Parts: sequence; structure tokens; C-alpha cells
Amino acid sequence: MKNLFNSFLLIALLAFSAQNVLAQSYQQGDKLLNVGIGVGTYGVGGIGFGGSFEYGIHEAISVGALAGYSGKSYFGTRWSVLTIGARGSYHFNELLNLDNDMIDLYAGLGLGYRNVTWNYSGIGRNDSWGGGITFLGHIGGKYYFQPNMAAFAELGSGFGTLQAGLAFKF
Repeated sequence: MKNLFNSFLLIALLAFSAQNVLAQSYQQGDKLLNVGIGVGTYGVGGIGFGGSFEYGIHEAISVGALAGYSGKSYFGTRWSVLTIGARGSYHFNELLNLDNDMIDLYAGLGLGYRNVTWNYSGIGRNDSWGGGITFLGHIGGKYYFQPNMAAFAELGSGFGTLQAGLAFKF
């Protein structure tokens, strides 16, 4: 937990220490990589790790893939959730007339496969798993503190209900 706090502190320091950095928000042709941690997955909770990659196919639309894993132990039961899928995002800056090139606001939908596994280590051990196709949704934003690097936060159904981390633009 201490490492988790230190990671968030480092991201916050980087974001607030950069001043007057010329950055551009989303553009067609951008390759966007988000890597981060998440909390609260699939009603199970726990800490998740994962990311997404998207490619800008239009001045306001990007499409790509996501993958993530989260897990939690609770009174002898170990839960884990693996999610992979495809997603698309609509970038709202132009629609909202947002004239700040350091901010990228977006929301989107996706389709994924989610596999849930739980192992009970008590009497009458029970190993179970289940998986299936699931609809995904997200809303988020990025703050570019360097031209090709940003802090991001998302609410949605990727590898955590709340996800945050670093974003890279290529």
C-alpha cells in the first residue's frame, strides 16, 4: 500500500511541477497508451493493474484494446478478475470548445471478455471460475504535463471501477 501511495505522489508531483509545457490534446493519428492501477473491479474490489492502447482514426474518435487483472483475498477466499477487450473513445475537447491543449476529456464504450476466478481454501475446498462477454464503458480525462506524457483518471469498467496512472502519446 505504501508503494501505491508513493506512485500516486510521484504522478501528482510531476503533474504539478510542470509549468508552461506546450502540449497538445488528442489528434487524429495519435497512438495513446494508458498504464495504471485500478480499484473496485466487478463488485469484487481489490487492486487492479492494466492498460489500454488506442489509435486515433478521426479527429474526435480513437479505437483500440484493453487488458487488466485485479484480485483480492477475503477470509480465505481469493478472487481474481482478468479482463481483455476492445474499446473506443470520443474526445470531447472540440465539442466542448475547450481551448486548453493540456487537457483531453473523453468517454467511450467497449466489448470485452471477463474471467472471474475464486478459490476457497477452507473445509470443502471449492475452486470455481466463470467468464463471459461483457459490455464496457468509461469516462475520463488526461492532463499533459509533458508534450507526450500525461496523468490520467477514468471511471468505468476496465480493470477497475476507478483507474489512474500515466498516459503516453506516440
